[in-house]
Amino acid sequence: MRQAFKFSLTTICSTILLSSLFMTDIGRVGLKIDRTVFAAGNTTTKKAQKPITITLAGDIMFEGKIKSQINKYGVDYPFKYVSPYFKQSDLTYVNLETSISKRGKAENKQFTFRADPSIVKGIKNSGIDVVSLANNHSLDYGNTALMDTIDYAKKANISTVGAGKNTKEAFSAQYRTINGKRVAILGFSRVLPEASWFASTNKAGIASAYTTNPMMQYVKTAVKYSDYTIIMIHWNKERKDYPEDYARQLGKQFIDAGVDAVIGGHSHTLMGTEMYKGAPIYYSLGNFIFDGANDQKGQESMIVKLTLENNKVKSSIIPLKITNGIPRPVNNSYNQTIINKLNKISYNTKFTTNGTLTSK
Repeated sequence: MRQAFKFSLTTICSTILLSSLFMTDIGRVGLKIDRTVFAAGNTTTKKAQKPITITLAGDIMFEGKIKSQINKYGVDYPFKYVSPYFKQSDLTYVNLETSISKRGKAENKQFTFRADPSIVKGIKNSGIDVVSLANNHSLDYGNTALMDTIDYAKKANISTVGAGKNTKEAFSAQYRTINGKRVAILGFSRVLPEASWFASTNKAGIASAYTTNPMMQYVKTAVKYSDYTIIMIHWNKERKDYPEDYARQLGKQFIDAGVDAVIGGHSHTLMGTEMYKGAPIYYSLGNFIFDGANDQKGQESMIVKLTLENNKVKSSIIPLKITNGIPRPVNNSYNQTIINKLNKISYNTKFTTNGTLTSK
């Protein structure tokens, strides 16, 4: 977590002596202790921590042209051009915009997505570690298919966030310890067809972002028990270039609570970025593995790479183009086109020519 002050048992005395100095510069996040250093017998001198790298991507589904290519080339094919990026990072987190099941009845809505359970192998092989189910398609085939999705993912050692059998399971963070630091991953949705999709105390469903609580309670818990906290959220309107006012406010609210990066999706287009108190907000990563992206905006995609080090977050992008539902890199000219577009629609940020996000 940025600007958080963590100390080990061996330095606790000096920490107390310097507390008056710390209290003048704690800022918004307050004093936060790394509880992992208090394990019994831990007297090892603290070593420099390696940076943590996390890759994130937008909406994935496996219908239409993608399904046909899977049938022809196998379950690894949709990830063919992006898997190398995932495998180079410590953690990969994407939005799973479909249920994975052979069961359930389609909801009465315009688009309903469901994938064969065999695709889980392709997801796992690609290097994806965590999927968010907090979106407007995870319940397309009802609670049975939703719970099947969670079960299939669990069996493949893929973590799920943003949905579950009750409020606690849907809203709770998944934690990963990487290079000695604890990373919390959460998922929420501000785009759901109806209130019946909301998870509740005794009902399966999605982690709703329509109300502050219980969402913010779970955010604060995740921040308290982690060194870094990342949120992926489904929000904003489809086909737009700019976020809604509520999204800009909510993104900042997450960061005020101690979140280190906010990653958005749902619009099926790339949206701009904003920096707030040193934390990046990506309003939409656009489509990723997605059929129906037939226009230019729908074909524009990207991977975000976060680098977490010394309680700070740096980020950069890898521009991609979706062809026949499959994302792939193009060339430097295309990359600069995407970067220039993002620079025009972002707020107080600018991407360098190599895709690094900076403050203006």
